[in-house]
Amino acid sequence: MLSTRRSLLVSLGAVALTLTACTTTPPPPPIIMPPPVKVVPPPMPVPAPPPPKPEPAPLMTPSTFSALPGWDRDELREAWPSFMNSCIVLVRRADWSQACTAARVIDANDGAAIRAFFESYFVPNLIRAEDGADTGLVTGYYEPLLRGARKRGGEFQTPLFKVPDDLLTVDLAGVYPSLKGMRLRGRLVGKKVIPYGTRAEIERADANGKELLWVDNAVDAFFLEVQGSGRVALADTGETVRVAFADQNGHPYKAIGRWLVEQGELTAEQATMQGIKGWIEANPGRRQELFNANPSYIFFKEERLPDPRVGPKGALGVPLTPARSVAIDPTFIPLGAPIFLATTEAASEVPMQRLMMAQDTGGAIRGAVRADFFYGFGSEAGDKAGRMKQRGQVWVLMPKRAGQ
Repeated sequence: MLSTRRSLLVSLGAVALTLTACTTTPPPPPIIMPPPVKVVPPPMPVPAPPPPKPEPAPLMTPSTFSALPGWDRDELREAWPSFMNSCIVLVRRADWSQACTAARVIDANDGAAIRAFFESYFVPNLIRAEDGADTGLVTGYYEPLLRGARKRGGEFQTPLFKVPDDLLTVDLAGVYPSLKGMRLRGRLVGKKVIPYGTRAEIERADANGKELLWVDNAVDAFFLEVQGSGRVALADTGETVRVAFADQNGHPYKAIGRWLVEQGELTAEQATMQGIKGWIEANPGRRQELFNANPSYIFFKEERLPDPRVGPKGALGVPLTPARSVAIDPTFIPLGAPIFLATTEAASEVPMQRLMMAQDTGGAIRGAVRADFFYGFGSEAGDKAGRMKQRGQVWVLMPKRAGQ
């Protein structure tokens, strides 16, 4: 009985457990999270492309001789000797050879034949600046006469320097052909080439033995550098010699007239050679400060003067012709080329329209529409050159190509 009861108790207990288990609340079903939703930001607005840059205006625009103001009135016989000087150099260039060869048979005294020659062999091209402007600055220069001596003494205390022995000139085109015509100037210190001295440094240094000549006026010596060449009447020997550009210290040319304007000392209209000299006379204590504003320095060489009627040689290597030679920027205009210049006389509104030859360059002559008019030798030429600061247009005459 005991075993039966015990069995009964166990069985009842098991049933109770079973019933308890059956009535327990089942666990909640697992919560299934939805997959994360990727938030895509709205697309950023695409900026509109910038408008295309306008094509730069061509530096040379072909024109016609009838479009040249005053072409039919210019006395071309006066320009012919200058053109023939250019041909001494240009005839060796393939694109100029035909015209320069044909020029040899033209009668230099026949104005009509000269005009027909240019109209047959050349095309005038209007020169424009990179911003499209077809007018630019026209200035003037000349060959001055200074008083000097071969030896220092008395009133002759200002030196004109020859090229110093330690000045190095490196032709960059030998390494970089794209830099043709560009030269690096400096001096050697150890194994390094460093910039050569500025004007102020050169004039402070011991220059004993580097003097070419001595002159009596420091202001005239400075402006001789601006002109690039001149003549010196030597008091101790009685001769007159030419001093020509030999080299430069490698520092950029800075116009002292512009410096005076920036300092509020002169107006732009007053900043002529005459106005600058007047300021120096009124401010002698600041003369060197003014000169040092231009760090460029010119070194000279002496040349014989067998014929005083012949002008100095320009950058082309041929003599300049008064009123028919002009300095230009060879970056834009071929050195030696004929150009037609339309401007006005110095400090006036009187038209000056004539054929010129691009036979020289200058440190201040920069830009496509830029010209420096050579007035010749002497004080009258200097007076005109000093006042020349006009606006003008330039046409360059280029040889015709096949089919033109």
